[in-house]
Amino acid sequence: MPFYLTPDDRSQIPELHACPAEGFRRSRSSWVRLCSAALLLIAMLSPALALSGKNPVRHQVDIYSDTYTIDRKYKSMEGPSSRRTVALVQSEHPELLWITGYRAIVVEEDKVTPTLQDFMCHSNLDIDMARHRDLFGWVKYPSRRLFTLSQGQTSIEFPAGFGIPVLSSEPLFLTTQVLNHNIKDSSFRVRHKVTIQFVRDTELKKPLKPLYMSAANGLVHLQGEGRHYGMEHADRENHGPGAMHGLSASSRSYRDKFGRMFAGHWIVKPGRQVNHTLVTKWLNLPFDTKVHYIGVHLHPFAETLELRDLTAGKTIFKSRARNPEGKVGLEYVESFSSAEGISLFREHEYELVSTYNNTSGEDQTAMAVMYMYLFDKEFKKPDTKRMSAPRR
Repeated sequence: MPFYLTPDDRSQIPELHACPAEGFRRSRSSWVRLCSAALLLIAMLSPALALSGKNPVRHQVDIYSDTYTIDRKYKSMEGPSSRRTVALVQSEHPELLWITGYRAIVVEEDKVTPTLQDFMCHSNLDIDMARHRDLFGWVKYPSRRLFTLSQGQTSIEFPAGFGIPVLSSEPLFLTTQVLNHNIKDSSFRVRHKVTIQFVRDTELKKPLKPLYMSAANGLVHLQGEGRHYGMEHADRENHGPGAMHGLSASSRSYRDKFGRMFAGHWIVKPGRQVNHTLVTKWLNLPFDTKVHYIGVHLHPFAETLELRDLTAGKTIFKSRARNPEGKVGLEYVESFSSAEGISLFREHEYELVSTYNNTSGEDQTAMAVMYMYLFDKEFKKPDTKRMSAPRR
């Protein structure tokens, strides 16, 4: 049975991601033995962890990416990547499934042996949102993204009693990418191993509470009058200072309906950088609701990412990142999980505040995203019998 480790759990076993590059090259066999011993210890701990009140795992699917060759340094978003279509179950008729957890690790080409988690860039799971909206009768327009995992946060498990509803007939789209900030003059062949945990609705004794994902993206302003995405007339008191003017780190940019250009992947010069982004329009809340889980995507040299309710004048959640000593990467990025949840209001204004401290002496890249899993007041269980009936 798969499981998820908290930071406290991780402190009880050997670190699987913190092996220095030079030592890794000198003693690869020792590293493999260390990983194997750690996995054995984890297996012994699994029964106890399974009784900790988490969501029961009835089913899981393991997916492996293409094999990636890492033979030089790759910054974030620059390494080899691939995309594939995923089906959770093969069934003749559509059935309702609830995704309760998502995990991604980097393994060697053999699909078994763990390797440096420093090679993790990201693992994205998307859905055809137009089709999903039609199947579930939604009015809202959420992101097609269901999950993103990246260096510093490689697992998600929702609070007990919560899940994302999908139909078994809906294809999912998995995109994975690797990076290499630190090692040169060596070659590795690795894969992503992605695990999706889910429950069949027909097996539930008690209904799960439905979640949907809405993301808040940190942005830098590229061009146009005004630095508040999607806001025509903004003032500092009610809407914050707005996105800083910056340099894009990729060719992709976002244009709001007022013709302003923004980038969600940008350059951080040496030194400290604090960036404010109004994310009210990005969140596009269709109703008042609660957030029950928050995942965070950051790049190396990040310190914090904070979601603020400007209307109420308070912080919703502040994630802290831990950078390793002596190399580039992210050891840990703080997430949020709560069955009780935190209220978000449709009429409130929200901003995202990212803080980077680039100590490398050269330009680095940055992203800042909060993936918020919100209680779905709009959810209605789809009629799978009607969907299975032959058309006349």
